[in-house]
Amino acid sequence: MISLEKFMEASKIIKQVSNETKLVYSEFFSNETGNKVYFKPENMQFTGAYKLRGAYYKISTLSKEKRDKGLITASAGNHAQGVAYAAKVFNAKAIIVMPTGTPLIKINRTRSYGATVILHGDVYDEAYQYACQLALKEGYTFIHPFNDLDVACGQASVAVEIIEELKDVDYILCPIGGGGLCAGVSMFAKLINKNIKVIGVEPIGANCMQESIRQNKVVTLESVNTIADGTAVKTPGDLVFPIIRDNVDEIITVSDEELILCFLDMIENHKMIVENSGLLTVAALRHLDCKNKKIVSILSGGNMDVITMSSMVQNGLIQRGRIFSVSCLLPDKPGELEKIAGVIARAKGNVIKLDHNQFVNVNRLAQVELRITIEAFGLDHKAEIVKALEVNGYKPLVKRTHL
Repeated sequence: MISLEKFMEASKIIKQVSNETKLVYSEFFSNETGNKVYFKPENMQFTGAYKLRGAYYKISTLSKEKRDKGLITASAGNHAQGVAYAAKVFNAKAIIVMPTGTPLIKINRTRSYGATVILHGDVYDEAYQYACQLALKEGYTFIHPFNDLDVACGQASVAVEIIEELKDVDYILCPIGGGGLCAGVSMFAKLINKNIKVIGVEPIGANCMQESIRQNKVVTLESVNTIADGTAVKTPGDLVFPIIRDNVDEIITVSDEELILCFLDMIENHKMIVENSGLLTVAALRHLDCKNKKIVSILSGGNMDVITMSSMVQNGLIQRGRIFSVSCLLPDKPGELEKIAGVIARAKGNVIKLDHNQFVNVNRLAQVELRITIEAFGLDHKAEIVKALEVNGYKPLVKRTHL
C-alpha cells in the first residue's frame, strides 16, 4: 500500500510542473443545495486536465535508462496529452497510440507537446492492445492511464491540495472512469481524516466500478453508453479496485441529461468550460442528502471541442424550456403572421426564428405550416406561451428544436 510519506513526496514532485488549481467557491450551487460548495478546477490545469499529475509522477519514478528507451501509452484524450507533456519535460521520447476516429484537435494537441502519434484501431481497446505490443517489441515503458499505483499516487496530489486549502472539508466528490484518480484521492483523504466522506461518481451508462463493488470483484460491462467519454470505461483497474472498495463511502451515478444541464449551469454561473466527465461531480451535488457541509467537487478536465459545446448549450436550453419550437397550421393570407406574432408577444415570448412552409398542403388557402422557434424564461413560461396560442384558436404542436 502507498504510505502518507509517498503521497506527500509525489505532491512535492508534481508541484514542479503542475498548476495549483485553487478552490473556487460556488454561491450558485451552495444556495441550491444548502451546503458550502467548492470546485477543484482541474479544467484549468496544464493540458486541461488532472492527468498530467499521475503521468508526471510515474515518469519521475523511472530510471533514466527506461526514459531514454521511450514511453508509450494508449489514449484518445486527456491521458495522451498528460503523458506527452510530462515526457517533454523529461526530454523523453513519447509514443501515443490513438484510435483512428480521434478528433483532429486532440491529435494536434498531443503532437504539439512533441509526442509521436500513431493512429490504430477503431476503439480504445484496439489502440491499447497495439500499444502493449509495441512496448514489448521496442522496449518502451507503458504508462497506464489508471491501473498503476504510482499514477494513482500522483493523482492524489489533487486531494493533498484540497485538504491543505480546506482542512475541514466534509465531502470530496470524485469522478470515476478506470479508478486511478478516485483511488489516490480516497486513500489519501482517509489517511488524513477518516471522517472525510469520499463519494465516487460515474455515468449511469458506464458504472463499471459501482457494479464491481456490488459483486465484490472486478467486472466488465457488456457495453458503455454515455456522453462522458473520459469515464466511458468497461473494466476498472484491478490494482485500484480494492483501494476504492475500502476507502470510498458511496458511488453515485448520474444521467447524460443531468450533465447537459450542469454544463449550462457552469457556463452561465461560473463562466467555466468543463468536459462531461468533469461535470459528474457537479451533477452529483443534487443527489447528496446533507446540509451545511463543506463539499468539494473535483472538475477533472475541460477539454471539449467547440461543436460538442454548441450541442451541449442547445440541448441544455431545450431541457430547461428556454428554447422551443411550435408548429401551427394557419390560412395563407395577409395578416395571419401578425396575429400569431401578437399572441406570442403578449405572452412575453421572444421569436428567434420563423419557417413558413407553403407546401404542406396543395390547397394553400386552406392551410400552411408556420414553425416558430421561441425563447422563454423556462418550462413554466413555455407552458404559458403554448396555452396562449391554444386559447387564441391555434393548435400548436411542440417540436424538437434545432437552431
